[in-house]
Amino acid sequence: MARYGWTWKVKPERVDEYVKMHLNPWPEIMAAHSKAGFRGYSIFQSGNQFFYTFECEGDPERAFAEMAEDPDCVRWNNITITMLEIDAENGGIAGAVRFLPEVFHLD
Repeated sequence: MARYGWTWKVKPERVDEYVKMHLNPWPEIMAAHSKAGFRGYSIFQSGNQFFYTFECEGDPERAFAEMAEDPDCVRWNNITITMLEIDAENGGIAGAVRFLPEVFHLD
């Protein structure tokens, strides 16, 4: 299974709210991620910079597309996108994800 990672920033005044949402994710969101093939998903924080890493069964673009059609994920993303320092008009959350190349992994 391939591993992926990306990073983005949360608006400083929204960090606490963003963290709170991710400490208590909706069960529907967790189910949608699992159904789409996400595994081992983690988010790390340094100030308002967040680093995301996950494994994916199959194509991650397909997994993101599947979640983009899930009504609960759409509702979640409509809330969280307002917290991010990204251009919501150019592809939204999925459009802002730019996978980082993995340069080291220890199994």
